[in-house]
Amino acid sequence: MTEATPERRRQLPTTEELRIWRNFVETTAALNSQLTSRLQVESTLSPGDYVVLLALSEAPDQQMRSSALASHVGWERSRLSHHLGRMERRGLISRRECPTVPRGSEVRLTPSGAEAFHRATVPHLRAVRDLFVDALTPDQLRAAGEIAAALRTHLDARPEE
Repeated sequence: MTEATPERRRQLPTTEELRIWRNFVETTAALNSQLTSRLQVESTLSPGDYVVLLALSEAPDQQMRSSALASHVGWERSRLSHHLGRMERRGLISRRECPTVPRGSEVRLTPSGAEAFHRATVPHLRAVRDLFVDALTPDQLRAAGEIAAALRTHLDARPEE
């Protein structure tokens, strides 16, 4: 990893760095678009539904406090609240007041939500393999993992803005 010296931080990206950045952003957007399209065609779930259901399916007792869920999926609490309302109307999740926290709520995966999640998982994982894993050699896949980890570490070390 390259050390970001004060001089390097003040520099604008080079033409080559901007070309790489743009390719990265555009390719990531195209990949996300194709994964989203496949998920919606092969299931009744949106990517937002899937990420919420995944988090709940992995949580103890398949439930989480809404504030913890918002943090886990990286959404603002208001965005999550609106999305959970739509999911609740479709019977994918249920919400109830948290008995230990005033104005807090617990979100629980319903049997219908668990079934929808399980039906969507295999087709979604096939799409991940087809669109991402199979496009890369094992060395490229390992490098992609290292790049993602380096970016995550760099972003996590930065103060909240």
